[in-house]
Amino acid sequence: MATLTDIGKLITTDANSNRPVIAGTRTSVRRIAGLYNQGNNAEEIARRLNHLTITQIYAALTYYHANRQEIDQDIAAEQTAYEELAKQHYQATKS
Repeated sequence: MATLTDIGKLITTDANSNRPVIAGTRTSVRRIAGLYNQGNNAEEIARRLNHLTITQIYAALTYYHANRQEIDQDIAAEQTAYEELAKQHYQATKS
């Protein structure tokens, strides 16, 4: 008989960032969501991040879809912070 996997144990919270990650890895759900939102499907993501299994990718995508608003807001906030830092750097190098 096959061993069943408790999918609730595939995603955990990183103690440092307090963000969801794939258990046993440092790969964030956010990273998987970003690749997915760029048009990659689960199989393409698994090929690109070959240290992950297809099961882990689907778990991350399931978590993302169940919590999409929060994760998309987190991604948008990070993008805004990045753009602000880039703007500050550009202005500093221009002076």
